[in-house]
Amino acid sequence: MTVRRLPALSGLLVLAVLLTGCGIRATEVPTDYGPAPSRVRCSLAEPDVSTQAAPGLPAQVFLLCGSSLVAVDRTVRVPDGAADSGRRVLVAQGLLDELAAQPSAAEKEAGYTSDVRRGIRVSGPRSGDPEDTLRLSTGPDDLTSYALAQVVCTFSASAAAEGDGAVILAGPTDRTARRYSCTDEVRARPGSNEPPADEVTGG
Repeated sequence: MTVRRLPALSGLLVLAVLLTGCGIRATEVPTDYGPAPSRVRCSLAEPDVSTQAAPGLPAQVFLLCGSSLVAVDRTVRVPDGAADSGRRVLVAQGLLDELAAQPSAAEKEAGYTSDVRRGIRVSGPRSGDPEDTLRLSTGPDDLTSYALAQVVCTFSASAAAEGDGAVILAGPTDRTARRYSCTDEVRARPGSNEPPADEVTGG
């Protein structure tokens, strides 16, 4: 009986050696490296159809993603026949509302956020202000550096800006307004680079 089993045992040993030599190793432990990433961070896989279909004036707002500002498409509703001065305020308010709104599900998945809080209102210039002044109910100095960069860069790329792309902002109690610019440095690192500002007076 012992003699008969030796060939079978030898065959099993040879098979084990061959399998090991081929790099095949049996395992009962499942290997799980997690799900594959669904999309690249800060890059939407496809356009937001709901934004494209919304009626209104096409515009862009700057949201935060990673450590930078990234432009995304939005629409702003402006009544027909609005005067130029009133139109600027309406556009600015619509853009602020979009900045304060929650990013869409697709934008959240891609890493987009906003530091602009709800409830900020926009009004036009007061007596003695430059005619293009936009006064915010929350002063620019009271906004976080991220929120200020979002507001300035969004306004500067819209109909709310002056002809040169700068935007004149003031708070509810500021005696003078300041002209803000959105620079490449601000868009790249809004947390450490505040928009450059120069004080302006007179209308």
